[in-house]
Amino acid sequence: MALKGQKTTSDFLEWEKMQSLVLKLERDGELKFALLIATGSYIGLRISDLLQLRWNQVLDQDYFTITEKKTKKTRKVTINPELKTILNRLFIQLGAKENDLMFVNRFGDKPFSIQYVNSKLKDIFSTYKIKGQYSSHFMRKTLGRRIWEVNKYSDQALLLLSQLFNHASVSTTKIYLGIRETEISNLYLSV
Repeated sequence: MALKGQKTTSDFLEWEKMQSLVLKLERDGELKFALLIATGSYIGLRISDLLQLRWNQVLDQDYFTITEKKTKKTRKVTINPELKTILNRLFIQLGAKENDLMFVNRFGDKPFSIQYVNSKLKDIFSTYKIKGQYSSHFMRKTLGRRIWEVNKYSDQALLLLSQLFNHASVSTTKIYLGIRETEISNLYLSV
């Protein structure tokens, strides 16, 4: 975890690679991290909010409401049908109970710590030979890049993403998603 005020960076993962990673983790018995990466990438909550989720908030629901820790703003989160399928499947495989935390430590009494998540993600990306710099933020960025991509890289999508992420401006969202770097890089390729 970064020191207060320290800038950190995390790459995003292309959508298909994220989906493939979730399936590989599930296949290899890493069910909690398959669940974490899928849930985080489909709903885009900050890790501090994601780790507080309970099964009864998301299971067989179309949406849930959460008050974000950082901003204290209430947010309604719609659950994508693909995520619903993953949630139902992993709920059964994990043998969880509806009132359980979704991302519970090995003792079953507290959520994962953010430090543990970041350490485990580093191991996962190394094990599956996925190059880049990844932290728990990659899931939020993965969702943002996916939304921008499926909306044909539109300014409207960036505007909506800035609202979704509670950013002060669209330029903050562009920096957050690494879009400016991509645009500049593409300039060199267009010559």
